[in-house]
Amino acid sequence: MSLRLFATKDINTLLNEAKNDGEHGLRRALGATNLVTLGIGAIIGAGIFVITGQAAAQFAGPAILISFVLAGIACAFAGLCYAEFASMIPIAGSAYTYSYATLGEFIAWIIGWDLILEYAFGAATVAVGWSGHLRAFFQDMGWKLPIMPTSHFMLHGHTMQLKYDYIGFIIILVITTILVIGIKESANFTTAIVILKVSVVCIFIALAVAFLTSHGWNSNYWHPFIPPNTGVRGEFGWSGILRGAGVVFFAYIGFDAVSTAAQEAKNPAKDMPIGILGSLVVCTVLYILVSGLLTHLVPYTQLMVPDPVVVGIRATGHLWATYLVEIGALGGLATVMLVMLLGQSRVFYSMSRDGLLWPWASKIHPRFRTPYINSIVIGFGVAILATVLPLRILDEMTSVGTLLAFMLVSAGVWVLRKKHPEIERPFKTPMVPLVPILAILFSGLLIVSLSGWTLARLVIWLVIGLVIYFTYGRKHSRVQRLAAAGNKTSPTMTD
Repeated sequence: MSLRLFATKDINTLLNEAKNDGEHGLRRALGATNLVTLGIGAIIGAGIFVITGQAAAQFAGPAILISFVLAGIACAFAGLCYAEFASMIPIAGSAYTYSYATLGEFIAWIIGWDLILEYAFGAATVAVGWSGHLRAFFQDMGWKLPIMPTSHFMLHGHTMQLKYDYIGFIIILVITTILVIGIKESANFTTAIVILKVSVVCIFIALAVAFLTSHGWNSNYWHPFIPPNTGVRGEFGWSGILRGAGVVFFAYIGFDAVSTAAQEAKNPAKDMPIGILGSLVVCTVLYILVSGLLTHLVPYTQLMVPDPVVVGIRATGHLWATYLVEIGALGGLATVMLVMLLGQSRVFYSMSRDGLLWPWASKIHPRFRTPYINSIVIGFGVAILATVLPLRILDEMTSVGTLLAFMLVSAGVWVLRKKHPEIERPFKTPMVPLVPILAILFSGLLIVSLSGWTLARLVIWLVIGLVIYFTYGRKHSRVQRLAAAGNKTSPTMTD
């Protein structure tokens, strides 16, 4: 393996790119408030409205509250590392860009390729969940949507049924259109929806507290708080709490998505740390409150449903609030899709500018100043996935890649402190190397708690990515060409 596989982008070149992006680059239109709401838009959605009940019912029981605490701690350590990078290197691309500057092109490719999968799979799955909530809402209103078309095929001698979710297809195309029109319009849309769904979550908390207070908090549903392990690793007990933390980790992907918009922040040195850490703190508090109240209202065994918060509201007797929760869920899941598709298009954009993906992926619309071609291609691809994929548990399929990205970003902060201590850091991660080490350890612990199938899926996807890298990306890489030419002012090479 050539040493050029680990060629890094020169950190000073990256800083100059951030300063001199110019009028032909992405539009800097986002303030701190936009970034916080962008993060909340991604974090609050599937996590509260779907995953909470699923993880409690299958893995942790009422102790899902502890799972959220563990996941929040891991995110806090990683978030501090992200904040340093995002304020110092305000370039679109998130963990991909940071890894490129510290750990080399090969590691950066692995992270970028994995983020593409995580955002695409997550957005498609949430689209199917959005479709299910819309159907439930219409059914509650006494309306019926047309039945999803189906087809049948044979697989290993068994008849399989495939449903075509046209609603999932349509909502992805709508979100894609918003993203093509412009990031400012996308952020304004997200801000409006965030206000709605945070209000809905607060109403649920208020109604649940009032109901439980009037009943003397006498629910027995927290007994036992940690259900005994079934004898299978990850099914309740402490191993179930860890498994639950790995599952719900997907719900925290929002602050990672905030960093993909760094190149569009008005004042990234100030606004990026606020956006990342602010959205993380707000959402962690809300997750802990909702999960604790939900499992106090309803037996955790009854939460294996796509709308656990609606089940909880019904237990309070306030049936009018079910409509409000459904509307909030629809808005919440819509913003999750928006931020995931935004994040994927920006990772695509950065990888294309580095020559690792095809040139069309970084082409900017002359009027909207957005990477419109790659947004459209990604949107259609995800829409097709949303059309044919059934609604599955939003669990470790997405979490594992995010955790791996967090580990590499945290390692990158430590590496860059040693290699370039002289660089100005508007925000400094405290207690380096302790905080990066804790971020790596907590993320690694959650990874090993996940299933073997998840790790196998990740390996298969990475193998596909490596084929693309060695057949196209490495040959067209800007860094590789400069390193091969021996240009001493080019990006450096590391062992």
